[in-house]
Amino acid sequence: MHDDQEPLEEWARRREERQNASKGKIRAIPLTQGPRRGQHAEPDAPRVIQEWNGSDWETIGVVEDLTAAKAILYPAPPVEEKPAEWDRPALGKGRGRHRKPSPAEERDR
Repeated sequence: MHDDQEPLEEWARRREERQNASKGKIRAIPLTQGPRRGQHAEPDAPRVIQEWNGSDWETIGVVEDLTAAKAILYPAPPVEEKPAEWDRPALGKGRGRHRKPSPAEERDR
């Protein structure tokens, strides 16, 4: 082994980490004839959904078109719920110090 080469065990460890990091990644492949093209080509063609298991792409399903494939590949983020009105803290009396007081408030001072 030369001084500038890393040990085989170190290379194997880094390779294993890289493969495990991408495990579970999914992709959609159009079911069309000819060379593979971008996902936007033939949006009405069915797609095969595949998942990376660390060493190979495994088919996990088939969908009818690009729209269905995008729904699987890019799921919508969960909707953040807003607190109910009664959950909000009371703001107290007044209109805020940066606002001009009402004429009635001016008289009470």
